[in-house]
Amino acid sequence: MSHETYAACIEACNACAIACNNCFSSCLKEEDVKMMAKCIAMDADCAAICQLAAGVMARDSVHAKAVCALCAEICKACGDECAQHKAAHCQACAKACHACAAACLAMTH
Repeated sequence: MSHETYAACIEACNACAIACNNCFSSCLKEEDVKMMAKCIAMDADCAAICQLAAGVMARDSVHAKAVCALCAEICKACGDECAQHKAAHCQACAKACHACAAACLAMTH
């Protein structure tokens, strides 16, 4: 497949990485940072896998489907964690993560 085939998924991965990085930095500014520790850790992992997934798809790597499968799993977990927090940045991140999980899962089929 060419990278154009992956365009929507690459876009979802990039949007998710941005949302996760924003959530990560915003969580660090919350009053109870300790309560946000799991969210912060998940944001870091999710942003990293999304950036990797976008890269392997752009390169049309033979590993794209495998990376996208893992990305979908991590995005879902991050989205589920962020959805538990009321902060607007967490809610926005949850939405981006769940959208990315769906896009990545679609790429694995």
